[in-house]
Amino acid sequence: MTKTITTRYDVAEHLRTPEEMAAYFEACLEEANGDAAFIAKALGDIARAKGMSQIARDAGLSRESLYKALSGDRSPGFDTILKVIGALGLKLHAKASHS
Repeated sequence: MTKTITTRYDVAEHLRTPEEMAAYFEACLEEANGDAAFIAKALGDIARAKGMSQIARDAGLSRESLYKALSGDRSPGFDTILKVIGALGLKLHAKASHS
């Protein structure tokens, strides 16, 4: 019997284009169920795909504070979320919910 070798899956390695990043973020927004830390983690995945250092600079944050804010262990402030979304080249928009 041969052993199966597995590797850790990192979604950031598969987010190559702005369209893929936007689609991933949109899907995470739909699945979040109000979990701000989940959204922060999704933004962290996208930031890692684009380069955390550059995103930190563009958002006006230190790299360390950006890693902490987007770790998924905490819910960062909305102002931080908006800065990161802008630095990632994404837009946040709303639509009416018919539920």
